[in-house]
Amino acid sequence: MSSGAESWDKAALLKKISQVSEALLNRKNPKAPVGVLADNSLEWIAIDLATQEIGVTLIPLPSFFTPNQWLHAIKSSGMQAIFCPQEDVAKNLGFMFQNDYAGELKLFESMSVLSSIVDQPNLSEVQKITYTSGTTSEPKGVCLSTDQQWSVAQSLEQALRSLQIKKHLNVLPLSVLLENIAGVYTALACGVENTCVPLSEVGLHGSSNFDADACITAIEKYQAESIILLPQMLQAIVAKSTKQDPRLKSLKFVAVGGGKTPVALIKTAKSMGIPVYEGYGLSECASVVALNTPENERIGSVGKVLSNRNVRVSKDGEIEVKNVDLPHYLENPAGLTSTLTSTPSSAGGEWLPTGDLGHLDDEGFLYLDGRKKNVLITSFGRNISPEWPESLLLGSGLFKQAIVIGDGQAQLSALLVTSKDDVSDEAIQLAITSVNQDLPDYAQIGPWMLADEPFSPNNGLATANGRLKRDLIKNKFNNQIELLYART
Repeated sequence: MSSGAESWDKAALLKKISQVSEALLNRKNPKAPVGVLADNSLEWIAIDLATQEIGVTLIPLPSFFTPNQWLHAIKSSGMQAIFCPQEDVAKNLGFMFQNDYAGELKLFESMSVLSSIVDQPNLSEVQKITYTSGTTSEPKGVCLSTDQQWSVAQSLEQALRSLQIKKHLNVLPLSVLLENIAGVYTALACGVENTCVPLSEVGLHGSSNFDADACITAIEKYQAESIILLPQMLQAIVAKSTKQDPRLKSLKFVAVGGGKTPVALIKTAKSMGIPVYEGYGLSECASVVALNTPENERIGSVGKVLSNRNVRVSKDGEIEVKNVDLPHYLENPAGLTSTLTSTPSSAGGEWLPTGDLGHLDDEGFLYLDGRKKNVLITSFGRNISPEWPESLLLGSGLFKQAIVIGDGQAQLSALLVTSKDDVSDEAIQLAITSVNQDLPDYAQIGPWMLADEPFSPNNGLATANGRLKRDLIKNKFNNQIELLYART
């Protein structure tokens, strides 16, 4: 395990885990939940593993959350201590007392620890609460056990074993489950060297500002053999690299997930020599559910289901995942409430409705067809998943983001963010005309408009992994959308 500046072997990692564990057990309330609000580092990983070692619930706080979202997570989880590099940030969040712990991150305790006036939620068997930004201002906490998380890592180890990967580079925040489990845990399960550097070094600033040149430089510097990217990050790297780019020659496996990836983008990346493979996962399933690999690949699908999961498609087309270890949302400090409302599985456990529409082919490859709640019904009664034309728009390479609307309308329209500045209206229309040639008439794009800024977590119009908050976007641009249709 390396940070570029220093390396930890197994003994060094275990020593740090022991130090963290001792500091946590020396708190006034040693079993109370603890948070971490920090950049990627080796110490972050040691903190995570230490909480597993001593049975303490960890709450990773994404740096891109707003202060109100942090406070919501702190209050709802009953968190009574936090690892944080800056005292002023800790104080603003209500953590005043510094624990006697020697580390780059400081361990602050809350005043409520001393007064014991905060009711603790029942977090039995909950090792981690991962807060998803979701579609509202208040993030929801998904409660996971240690076994749930490592089950995913072990299944990924089996799926990727033949690649004999030796070096993984963390490119996404560790506070995001995808990197935490599919990255760090899987690297540990595979005996792979995990390189963890500050996010700025791999080009990620906040949640939506990505410097592809910096990321490519880091890949070359650390000779990374595997990385995990979001679709928009892959698009940026493709735009900044060349065919068979020597800076990327070390890569053996590039996983892309967090949102549907345009088929055209995957094909373009592969034609340039980037070994990219799409996957699919859910926080409620401790991240990855299905993944393409060199041995089992079908471009356009999200791959075959991992060995620790079973998947089925309901009569109305919704993907359901069998979960023996039931996931929960943390809804209030009084306790946990199960999210499962589906029917029991004949094989044990229950089926978790994902909210995603999809299908399985005869060979077991899983395909995503859109979000169930996003389906548009035109005035002619045609049901359309907007992700279908959106994927084609993004695949043109001209657009960084696209949202297709038209519920109750005779024609679909699009709200667009271009991938570069100064794109002419003629070029946009030409791209839309080209996309329409691959769509039936009822799913073709008619009027369009450009958004005045990208959709991002910073303005509340996208989640951390790039998923658009459709209702909020529609509300913000409602007047312009109405004028758009009025002119047609």
